[in-house]
Amino acid sequence: MGAGAGPAVLGLVALLALWPCAKAGCAEEGRCCPGRDPTCASTGWRLSRAYGTCFCDAACKRTGDCCYDYAQACPALPCIVGEWTPWSGCPEQCKPNFRMRTRVIQQEPKNGGDPCPPLEEKAGCMEYTNYQGQDCANEHVPAFITTSEYNKERQKQAVHPRWSSVTEDSRSYCVEFRTETLSPRCSVENRPYARWMQYLREGYTVCVTCQSPAMHTGTHRCSGDGGHADGNKVLQWQAVGNPLCHGTWKKVQQMEECSCPLVHSFIFT
Repeated sequence: MGAGAGPAVLGLVALLALWPCAKAGCAEEGRCCPGRDPTCASTGWRLSRAYGTCFCDAACKRTGDCCYDYAQACPALPCIVGEWTPWSGCPEQCKPNFRMRTRVIQQEPKNGGDPCPPLEEKAGCMEYTNYQGQDCANEHVPAFITTSEYNKERQKQAVHPRWSSVTEDSRSYCVEFRTETLSPRCSVENRPYARWMQYLREGYTVCVTCQSPAMHTGTHRCSGDGGHADGNKVLQWQAVGNPLCHGTWKKVQQMEECSCPLVHSFIFT
């Protein structure tokens, strides 16, 4: 290298010496802020390798201007919820209604962690015995149905003393129906506990399971199951949870086990 290069090299070294190399970040500032907070900032290297003002708020992940140590200094913490409470009882006898269960937040999400899932669930229900102990199922002509997903809870606990044991005569059975008509309100239902109604379609075959909680004490059958009706008789059904979602169907056959896909499987309530 010639003698003339000396000053240039020295100038370059001096320039590099002036280039900031400190790694100030979230840890050094001791900051971690929720949401979008322009004041939650430091001076140092960004994740993009640019030097300058960097941020320690949760929004920096979306805007791409986090300090280099954001992920370590401000780890994302997901929402944590507790266990579901037991299902509440059906609030009214002899009338379709809701039962409910809830859960509480044990840890709020932080630093862009996963948000909390729903804290409340509702399920259609119906008590078939009134306060005087009389069977009132015959008062209801339509078949009241809800999603088969709520069958899991029904199997775990008995809501009424007369359901505590399942006899040979009260074993569950499945009825296949072909839907004839349904109201427009079924297909536009978006409430979390009622979205299953969107899977009801005209001309589709659906399976509806009759289980001991919905069976009549004497006949061990579910109200609205079609009984001995042939395939030409038009029967009525109604979705529990939205009285405006209802329609008609015709019985195809009764079986011991259902064969429909889960989205087209329901239970008598």
